[in-house]
Amino acid sequence: MTAPGASVPPPPVSLAASAARYAGLVGAVLLAVAGYLGGALPDAPLGATPASIWRTPDGPATLTCWLIGTVLLVGAWWSLREGAPSTRWAYVTAGLWALPLLVAPPLGSRDVYSYACQGWTYAHGVDPYTVGVAAAGCPWLDTVAPIWRDTPAPYGPGFVLLAALAVGLGGGLTGTIVALRVIAVAGLLLAALCLPALARAAGVPAGLVAGVPARRGVPAGLVAGVPARRAVWLALAGPLVGVHLVAGAHNDAVMLGLLLCGLLVVVRRPGRPVALLLAGALLGLAVTVKASAVVVVPFAVLAGMPDQYTVRALLRHGAWLTGGLLAALLVTSAVSGLGFGWVGGLTHSGDSEQWTSPPTAVGFVVDYAGALVGRDPQAVPVVRAVALLLLVGVLLMLWWRAWHVLRGLNEAAAPEVRCSGVGCSGVAGPEVAARVEASSGVASSGVASSGVASLEFACPEVGCPRVARSRVALHGAALALVATVVLSPVFHPWYATWPLALLALTAARTTWFVLPTAAAAFLALPDGTNLARVTKAPGALAMTALLLTVLVRTLRTARLRRQR
Repeated sequence: MTAPGASVPPPPVSLAASAARYAGLVGAVLLAVAGYLGGALPDAPLGATPASIWRTPDGPATLTCWLIGTVLLVGAWWSLREGAPSTRWAYVTAGLWALPLLVAPPLGSRDVYSYACQGWTYAHGVDPYTVGVAAAGCPWLDTVAPIWRDTPAPYGPGFVLLAALAVGLGGGLTGTIVALRVIAVAGLLLAALCLPALARAAGVPAGLVAGVPARRGVPAGLVAGVPARRAVWLALAGPLVGVHLVAGAHNDAVMLGLLLCGLLVVVRRPGRPVALLLAGALLGLAVTVKASAVVVVPFAVLAGMPDQYTVRALLRHGAWLTGGLLAALLVTSAVSGLGFGWVGGLTHSGDSEQWTSPPTAVGFVVDYAGALVGRDPQAVPVVRAVALLLLVGVLLMLWWRAWHVLRGLNEAAAPEVRCSGVGCSGVAGPEVAARVEASSGVASSGVASSGVASLEFACPEVGCPRVARSRVALHGAALALVATVVLSPVFHPWYATWPLALLALTAARTTWFVLPTAAAAFLALPDGTNLARVTKAPGALAMTALLLTVLVRTLRTARLRRQR
């Protein structure tokens, strides 16, 4: 029996967990070997296909190492999707898997060369939002994918400044790539530092974490602090992180680090003007790296509200956070001297057409159907536009739903919450419990048959109700990122990392988002060849069929709920 105040020893590491660790490490080493044999090297041929790669001298070895390495890495990550043995174990394993990829050539994409040329363009006094890297005279133009040579930079001034810094520090192409990778790893380290504290704030269900028994009376309740092992594992050890954020040096890593840091500030110091300004500035910097981060901001406002969820409080706290965000946008735009020209560059992010974007896949299928009857509907831009309008509606619905749940917690649950020095318990009506469950994906514990639900939390510094409230806001932000990824005109594998960390912190079930993330790891070959490009028709048909299946099941589930 453990003496009071004594530290609890970490749980023993199972044989299965150890096997997963070293299987994943072997997979990472094989992927690094594939990178040296046929990765996205500067002199690699462009426009390759799997068949043309196979015909090269190192082609069979490259593809074999890539396939086996990806299977091992994905399988090891999947096997522990409900939680690693401990948070420290998850950190160490994610670091081990990242090491071979840290010293590998760029993998899975040639975007890092675009970053380098955009940084070179700005460093040499040319506006990357008005002049493409080809016209600017970038000396590394041959390394850039043709589709991005004549388009303006689609990133904000914050990242353009970082890319120029990488050029200045690196000098040549190799040094610039190394510097860009260091910047990406720094973003991941920032995210890694934020995850445990966000996990405590979000209170992932203890009963859903492998090897951790649920607290008595709270079989699926909200328990703070326990789930960091799951959040760290899912967010940092995933195959997309190692291949695309570490080896590929994608700027999504920087965006995620700033995003999680900003959210951590608001959940740890809600209602404090200085903290809200700082959080807004961090979120603003994330937007100046990738504009897609902006969808999280409305949910960050909800997370930053300390007590009463009223319209007046919403406007007051929202003004502080928005002020910090606007300040970050204005300062980076002014410091860079580029103004807001980067907003126009966002329109070119959809130049690529691949079936991995659901709206694009539907557009392809409509075009194929039109061709059968001698028509050319040109449906892709139309469906994409409709999807963007739908995205706006979905984001508004998600925010309103979170606001509605938080007001319910505020009005019904909070007055009856009782706190002690160790934890809090309270009684709320079944309507409030249903709201929490529906919004956060967590089943509120208690006696449903008696019409009373019991909510129990371990208190963070900001008070007991904050656990449930932070969870609702963070889960809303996660779903907003999911909607953005699904309904955007373009999808690349590394986009799946956007919602991954927040889903790891808040989602009760993991399979629904871990499975597509694992599948996305097989979409890009080591040299950056996207398999979606060579599977256009079958991929579009499969994606459309999947969408119809999901839609039918969703409507059926909604109808059954109404009947109850």
